[in-house]
Amino acid sequence: MTIKTRGFITILTGLYSFQDCIHFLAAIRKFHQEPIIILIDRVPKILYPFLKVFKNVILKPAPADTNTVLASRQAKLALYNASEFDKTIYLDSDICLLSNINDVFDYLDEYDFLLTEDVQPSIPKATNLLRGKQQDMLPDVLPILQSVGLPLQEDSVQYNGGFMAFRKTETTKIFFDEFKRYFEIVKNNQDKLLLKDQGAFASAIASVKPKMKILSPAYNYLSKWKDTYNITEEIKVLHCTYPYRPQYAKNITRSLYTRIFDRFAQVFLPNQVTNPWRTK
Repeated sequence: MTIKTRGFITILTGLYSFQDCIHFLAAIRKFHQEPIIILIDRVPKILYPFLKVFKNVILKPAPADTNTVLASRQAKLALYNASEFDKTIYLDSDICLLSNINDVFDYLDEYDFLLTEDVQPSIPKATNLLRGKQQDMLPDVLPILQSVGLPLQEDSVQYNGGFMAFRKTETTKIFFDEFKRYFEIVKNNQDKLLLKDQGAFASAIASVKPKMKILSPAYNYLSKWKDTYNITEEIKVLHCTYPYRPQYAKNITRSLYTRIFDRFAQVFLPNQVTNPWRTK
């Protein structure tokens, strides 16, 4: 009988998210013992031991780029090939688990993909994907996305790529190949589009149509948008958008190690909120 493997994967490109990642690992290890792969770039190797304090952490090189935002996008395209597992849960490194998510692994017995919708799921309203003043761009969103070659329609959905779960299947492999192809379109049209992956991701979903399940916002709860949710169930996955950091979830990640590390971070790591790459 073949043993099905399962594990987590995240991305760490640059020092601005390093403190987040420490708390990410602490939260995972509070509830799960599966291996955690970190696709890492532009982090001095002298800091690697801070990550390896947590057991069963595997560091792999992420696609390198001087632009840490582009590097993180390209790393997301590489998730399928980088994963060593039959079942993989990807989480952004600024996420904090609030409970175990074994049910997500269980769902992958039936589905190729598990996703959550963005707080603004309608692609025709996704002004966040375009360059220019968002309040002026609404009528142009879909025409611009279609004009560059993205196969999106009125009913296309914007998903939040901070959480996804997938199993290794031929369909999932094709999906990531298409995701990469459509992201090249986004990258080659920077005069019109921001360097974001949601449009390419939605395009790959639309073209491949994997067997997928949409989970509730409880599995990708963005604290910045808390007033927009109407959730009655327990929040399982806290996505700590700027300026709300995962290390604020002290009841989950607080330990002697994280307390000491947070003191170290104040002195030696760059300020996360003022990260200049966030404005590019």
